[in-house]
Amino acid sequence: MLPNSARVVVIGGGAAGFFGAIACAERSGGKLDIRILEGGKNVLQKVRISGGGRCNVTHDEDDPRILSEFYPRGRKALIGPLSRWRQSDTVVWFAAHGVELHTEEDGRMFPVSNNSSTVVDCLQEAASGLHIAVEKEAAVNQIMIHPDGGFRIVTGSTEEISCDAVLIATGGVRNQLARAPVESTQHIITAPVPSLFTCKINDPELTDLAGISVKLASISVPETKISVNGPILVTHWGLSGPAVLKISSWGARELAACHYRFTIHVDWSGGAESENSLRQKISIQRQSHGARRVMRTSILEGLPRRLWVRLSGKAGLTEETLWSGISKQEIGSLCRVVLGEIMQVDGKSMNKEEFVTCGGVDLDDVDLKTMQSLRLPGVYFAGEVLNVDGLTGGFNFQSAWSTGRIAGEAIAEQLLS
Repeated sequence: MLPNSARVVVIGGGAAGFFGAIACAERSGGKLDIRILEGGKNVLQKVRISGGGRCNVTHDEDDPRILSEFYPRGRKALIGPLSRWRQSDTVVWFAAHGVELHTEEDGRMFPVSNNSSTVVDCLQEAASGLHIAVEKEAAVNQIMIHPDGGFRIVTGSTEEISCDAVLIATGGVRNQLARAPVESTQHIITAPVPSLFTCKINDPELTDLAGISVKLASISVPETKISVNGPILVTHWGLSGPAVLKISSWGARELAACHYRFTIHVDWSGGAESENSLRQKISIQRQSHGARRVMRTSILEGLPRRLWVRLSGKAGLTEETLWSGISKQEIGSLCRVVLGEIMQVDGKSMNKEEFVTCGGVDLDDVDLKTMQSLRLPGVYFAGEVLNVDGLTGGFNFQSAWSTGRIAGEAIAEQLLS
């Protein structure tokens, strides 16, 4: 071995990398020399900024089969890893390390502090307490097989580090920094495309409503079979919110193929209304409140008034239109706009809080019981570097905790056996 050596090198100082290193140290009882190499200036950056700075640690669902349904890529393959390190194991581990979690109505789980620094500090303190070395600005250019066994890790500073096992946890493979270690081991990388993004819509009447949110709407993409329900947020560039992020995740490859130029249909009732039920509500308004102006009386509960005014206007109604004077043609138009407003998406914007890549190391090349490469024994993978990605809501972090934990424990057992 070279003088500059470690038994285990973890490439990537994110959630999966830290959790993998910690798992390895815990399982080995501190008997292994473990080093984390992070290419950037800071570690755990995605943990720090996720959830608007609150850190959505996981989701409140412990059944691995149900949980796996929230992963557009890797669904069936993840059932095993999510069974070996369950969501409940994550909750217990963080609690044991001083981070209690609370659950919100939609199942997302955050630290009680509502501050991501709580999670970042927890992971850093756990690593420090286990004597795990952390090096920043230590990008890895190449992994080479050592003639005497093990590996040589070549960093950007041309430093070489000798080790017995490598855990690659570089995150999404959208940039060369993340791809380099994987490519040097001759693994197949499924082409990366953005998986969580928001929709650009060039409609001044819509973007003038920036900040308005709807608790439950339905979005479908006619060019695909994708249809989802969830909250929508109107932004100054178009549409965002959980429903839009679900569309972007389930349709990541299809939407990339059409260069993010596609049509969406929005049902502002969230599927709660049919055309018949909407017509009945309009009929009631005509009979009971005929003297009221249509634009001042939304018939959808919870729909913001400013949005109702926009929808009414798009249906051809004016400020002066009364419920008693609405025509059959206008009723039909209003129903169509409310239940299936057509919008043209003209590009994407990356969601600043959640950025995930669809693509990565082919799962057929990985033993999902240990996360060890089937092509190159001694090399392991964890987190988003794999061709696995989940919906927004804590699912991507849970896959990072699970795969990181499994890999770290498997490395310790391999080296100490």
